[in-house]
Amino acid sequence: IPVRYIYDNNYFNDPHQGIPKGGYNELIEKLYDGCDVILETDFLSDKEKYTSMADHVVYTGTIDAYFDYCYGKLEYRSLHFEHELLNEYNHQGVAVMNYTDSETPFTRKIEHKHFAFGTQEKTVVTREYPAEWEDGMEPYYPVNDEKNSTLYERYKELGEKEEKVLFGGRLGEYKYYDMDKVIESALNFVKQYL
Repeated sequence: IPVRYIYDNNYFNDPHQGIPKGGYNELIEKLYDGCDVILETDFLSDKEKYTSMADHVVYTGTIDAYFDYCYGKLEYRSLHFEHELLNEYNHQGVAVMNYTDSETPFTRKIEHKHFAFGTQEKTVVTREYPAEWEDGMEPYYPVNDEKNSTLYERYKELGEKEEKVLFGGRLGEYKYYDMDKVIESALNFVKQYL
């Protein structure tokens, strides 16, 4: 019988783990400080107008939508979230706990206060359920099989011909990224292109 000598429910096995001081919201606010920000706008509804506003545009939406699905639609996986406010100080002891068994309908449970060492009397828990992606849903993850990888390569070739638009992130590159890897990729992207 295997014996477990430690209590470690971390999602990652990386030796160093964390989030930016102040959280991702503060990081993003600082990145956009001094920039014009346009919200609740569909870039694709008038991409020529928005592209003309800058020397370079970093597009992080779905690459197939950018090209109006001219080769067909790439497949994605989506998620459904359920949030619950619990009248307890500590629900699970860690920020993220994964459920990989076939009986549990959700794949992950997140207790938000553990990301920033919260001391609130109550806690908020989010359950993350896998969902089949359909048009109109948020696409979270690419489906990295041979069919979709081949289709993405065709879109990537189109993207490389764009003069002002650079494609990045999970959806623009049709690639799964953990947060540390997407930040590393973004920094490398800036060095290479900007």
